Amino acid sequence: MNASQPSKFQSALVLFSGGQDSATCLAWALARYQRVETIGFDYGQRHVVEMQARLAVREDMKRVLPQFADRLGDDHVVDLTGYGKIAESSLTSEKAIEMDARGLPTTFVPGRNLIFLTAAAALSDRRGLEVLVTGVCETDYSGYPDCRQATIDAMSQALTLGLDRPVPIETPLMYLTKAQTWELANGIGGQPLVDSIIETSHTCYAGDREHRHEWGYGCGTCAACELREAGYRQWKEG
Repeated sequence: MNASQPSKFQSALVLFSGGQDSATCLAWALARYQRVETIGFDYGQRHVVEMQARLAVREDMKRVLPQFADRLGDDHVVDLTGYGKIAESSLTSEKAIEMDARGLPTTFVPGRNLIFLTAAAALSDRRGLEVLVTGVCETDYSGYPDCRQATIDAMSQALTLGLDRPVPIETPLMYLTKAQTWELANGIGGQPLVDSIIETSHTCYAGDREHRHEWGYGCGTCAACELREAGYRQWKEG
């Protein structure tokens, strides 16, 4: 999706975790909308580094994209720790990362994106923000049914009906590979943006910020690290 493509909307709320995908989506939104705010969710994640990364990515984004710095508005954090307790997963408890009886990874948090989008839509309604932007991706499908375009379309329709106003949901990464996600970031902000995402964003399921790789920080062995590394190497070699 072309970051310079004009939009009929002027404002957006980015669902922002501080990972590679949401960092790229934030840059994409800043290049596209005149007013951008971010929303994050504390749902009882095991690793506090995820919430810390959000602040680092936001701050550095203004440095590497100075032409869009004045477009970046407020950040909002929603306390969903109660939800995290009932939607137990290996991201919120000491469960092993493996496949469950349904063939879904135990990193799947049931209904997470549905809850996130509902909360974001409520905030956007009160903040006067027109579009929701989320970094869900169907191409690098990890077994998460709430990352599919059909799910997002259904949510947009339900929220539009429930709020009695249009709730468009943009998914700029939906059909991109991880290599293409790196390329999208490069197209928006060049090597400075790529370097910023490498240095500040966090994807590792193990919460590892000690080991620095060419593609960023992480344990290097969890599924999230392997996907990020493979995409980075494919992009660099391509």
